[in-house]
Amino acid sequence: MADWMIRVTPVGPLQMNSVLVTVPGPDGPASMLIDPGEEPERLLQIAHEAGAPVVAMVATHGHFDHVGAAAAIQQELQLPLLCHADDLPLIHALPETMRAYGFPPAQVPRCEAVLSDDHPLVVAGQEIPVRHVPGHSPGHVMFLFPGRVVAGDCLFKGSIGRTDLPGGSFAVLEKSIRERIYTLPDETVVICGHGPDTTVGEERTGNPFVRD
Repeated sequence: MADWMIRVTPVGPLQMNSVLVTVPGPDGPASMLIDPGEEPERLLQIAHEAGAPVVAMVATHGHFDHVGAAAAIQQELQLPLLCHADDLPLIHALPETMRAYGFPPAQVPRCEAVLSDDHPLVVAGQEIPVRHVPGHSPGHVMFLFPGRVVAGDCLFKGSIGRTDLPGGSFAVLEKSIRERIYTLPDETVVICGHGPDTTVGEERTGNPFVRD
C-alpha cells in the first residue's frame, strides 16, 4: 500500500465504516469516498485534511446507513453517488426506510448506476476493480486495492452480513464470499462495513458462517 492511504471513519448510530481512499497518480493524488453514510460535515473535513480532491463518491450498497449522507455531501462536492443498478430501488426508498427504522429521513441522492464487474473506477489514473458480491443486498459491490478490499457488509470479523432484509439471500451471499473474497490471497486485509478489519485467511478458516 505504499503511497496509498486509507482512512476508515465509523459514523452514525450504527457505526458504519465510511472509507476515504487516497490514490497516488502521475498528476498528483486523488481520493474516493466509499459509503457516505452519516455525519457529512465530518466526512468532508476528513476529505479536506487528506489534501487530495475527492473525484468519486461510491456505495458498496444501498442501505440507508451507507448512503444517508450522500445528498448532503453532493451539495459540496457536486458528485453523483455511483452504485450498482440492482440497488437503485433501495436508495430511492431511502426516506421511507429511515422513517421505518426511527431515523430522520435523508434526501435521495443523485445516482449513477454504473458500478459493475465490467466497469472499474479510474482514480488518479489508476483502475480500481469493482466486484459484484450480492447476497446482503442485490447490488452489493466491493472494491479492490493493493493488499486490501473494501467489502461493505458482505463479511465481518467472525460474522457475515444479514440476509433477512429485502433482497437478501444466504445462499447468494455464501457464493459471493466463497468465489469472490475467499479466492483472494489469505493476507488480504478486509475492511468491513462495521467493526474491525480482518483478513481473508482468518475468515476462510475460522468464520463460523462461511468457512472451508
